[in-house]
Amino acid sequence: MNIAAAFEPSMPGISPGIYDNDDFTAISEIAHREAGLVLPPGKAMLVYSRLAPLVRDSGCATFGSYVMRIREDNEERARAICALTTNHTFFYREAHHFEHFAQELRPDFVKRLERGGKLRIWSAGCSSGEETWSLLMTLLGPERNAGLAIAQRDVRMLSSDIAVHALHKASAARYRAEDLKPVPERLREAWCRIDGTDATIAPEMQALVRFRSLNLQGPWPMRGEFDVIFCRNVMIYFDTPTKERLVARFAQQLAPGGHLYIGHSERVTGPALEHLTSVGPTIYRKGDRR
Repeated sequence: MNIAAAFEPSMPGISPGIYDNDDFTAISEIAHREAGLVLPPGKAMLVYSRLAPLVRDSGCATFGSYVMRIREDNEERARAICALTTNHTFFYREAHHFEHFAQELRPDFVKRLERGGKLRIWSAGCSSGEETWSLLMTLLGPERNAGLAIAQRDVRMLSSDIAVHALHKASAARYRAEDLKPVPERLREAWCRIDGTDATIAPEMQALVRFRSLNLQGPWPMRGEFDVIFCRNVMIYFDTPTKERLVARFAQQLAPGGHLYIGHSERVTGPALEHLTSVGPTIYRKGDRR
């Protein structure tokens, strides 16, 4: 069956009849093995539309030859996986998470930092950075001078994603001004520089973040524990065993008393429930050491 012909016109440089069920199955298996992505048959058109430009650019005449390429070429395989990921997000998404962070966690974090302690946060699956900046604006707060004092303390945030193109946008820290409208006005005024239709995140905030490429299904180089982990609307693309393994790893990476925030349609199940307790809608706390 020529799937491509059923869905879209063929791409220039790619021969007709170049995408069939065997190609889709092979790509689905690679995506699941490499990144935990589940691609059911209904995603066949999406796979074609996202990978066809890469097939053309690689010089391969068919998807079958491209499948052979990505099996052997680590860099091309990484590009294909990035193309298959979804990077839709926006500022202050699922606002109740930031409100919980501000009301329940921030006061103690500020006290800890003032006493000389440290704070470590991880945005796992940060996409183009909107979650990262929303969270840091919430931490630093609406009073700029007080926020600058917090920023001078031992605060670090890791923001990771598998999609390199999304990380480039995140690290640039520049957005359309209208994209920041969901953020509370006082936070925007304190931490965003508006220039006409463009907005840039304050450099003092940018200095707190390290953006890194990371496949959540692979090895993690971080050795220290995190006080807060945000991983929202990432696991919706995984099957249940993959989700449970990932959340169990998050639980191990959290410091005692640390919090995990996940997406509105996601739930913690499996072995991680031995360590994580629900404390709010899609918010979980790790127990303290005994």
